[in-house]
Amino acid sequence: MFSLHEKEDTIVALATPQGVGAIAVIRLSGKDAIKICNSVFKGKNLESQDSHTIHFGTIRDGDRIIDEVLVSLFVAPKSFTKENAVEISTHGSSYIVNQVIKLLVRSGARPAKPGEFTQRAFLNGQFDLAQAEAVADLIHADSETSHQAALNQMRGGFSGEISKLRAELIHFASMIELELDFTEEDVEFASRDDLRILVEKLLRVVEQLISSFDLGNVIKNGVPTVIAGKPNAGKSTLLNALLNEEKAIVSEIAGTTRDFIEDEINIGGVIFRFIDTAGLRETTDVIESIGVSRTQEKMKTASLILYLFDLTDSSMEEINRDVENLETLGVPFIKVANKTDKSNTQFINELKGKFPDTIFISAGQKENLEALKNRVLELVNLDKFRTGNTIVTNIRHYDSLVKTRQSLLDVLEGLDNEITNDFLAMDIRRSLHYLGEITGEITTDDLLDNIFSKFCIGK
Repeated sequence: MFSLHEKEDTIVALATPQGVGAIAVIRLSGKDAIKICNSVFKGKNLESQDSHTIHFGTIRDGDRIIDEVLVSLFVAPKSFTKENAVEISTHGSSYIVNQVIKLLVRSGARPAKPGEFTQRAFLNGQFDLAQAEAVADLIHADSETSHQAALNQMRGGFSGEISKLRAELIHFASMIELELDFTEEDVEFASRDDLRILVEKLLRVVEQLISSFDLGNVIKNGVPTVIAGKPNAGKSTLLNALLNEEKAIVSEIAGTTRDFIEDEINIGGVIFRFIDTAGLRETTDVIESIGVSRTQEKMKTASLILYLFDLTDSSMEEINRDVENLETLGVPFIKVANKTDKSNTQFINELKGKFPDTIFISAGQKENLEALKNRVLELVNLDKFRTGNTIVTNIRHYDSLVKTRQSLLDVLEGLDNEITNDFLAMDIRRSLHYLGEITGEITTDDLLDNIFSKFCIGK
């Protein structure tokens, strides 16, 4: 956590990615940000200009011109951090960037720590902790769904749900606390029946938020999808076809893939992490057997399995056996019949009768892959997300919600057992504490350090 002295500093950092580009943006924030920038800027007097204005000029180290720049001014409290802030747009040379930052440091700024801009925004009341965390998620969003989830959280969707829950509970907590001051009069300010109704209502909402985490985790991190089947079923060919590149080695020799080959594919705005695995078969090859064993472990932890089998080299008995084994894993799987271009119609029709949900493809010819993608997408339930429901994507929030649920259950148990007000108040306060942890109304220095240290410098 930053010291009080550090909070008064003016900080500086590169806000755009490192490396050579057309432009680079250097950001300053703090009470002296405009003053410091003005001391090295040749153009208008920045200290007399309005907020949200842009000014052309040069950055100079004495008489030496470092670069021609555009300076954007944000006068407190009308900035991201609610402090005076400046953004200097320079040419994208790493030499220029380093020279400008060194000059600003010599002029009174100090290099920003990871996440310090966003942490200052949080500490200055620009947004709550859940919204601050969403800033990092938004920066790293790599799909439509992860972007939308982060944007919804950053704009206060999730925080709004938590604040409503907390506000309703605070009212009852205050009434019960008040009763503690009138124990001798035996008065009741908070109806126990009304409290039970409220707690049960809160539990339903908390349960919904907790259950949304599986979907939220998928949206944020991608769906781990294992491609499994016998050697030479076409698993590597399918991965290459889905990626539209030669990622995996394809060979007629069985057992070519000895370990995992993994890559990400965006399907319908959702990231799927496809994993090509070693073929499932009995083998005396030590290395291959290790790969087969790892495949079986990977299948158990996957969110989805594509069971791929070769129509020209599989019997109905083998497919039946594999399907039965897959069903025991409890992991959703899709039956994918490969090499339709080489198979006979009779066997295909037999399979359609036995397993009507099978997807028939030719990975080598890239035939019917869209049908496979559509089926894969169907198994990720995005209905809640697309209807605007709040989705939990952060493991810290999930953990606090689980603790909130237990505290609320303790409140109900206390009501059932008619425990005294002081113990009932303790359970309610614990619920409020865990809800407050999510938005930062209840926090610690260690928690803030842990969260913001994961941000990039300049954000």
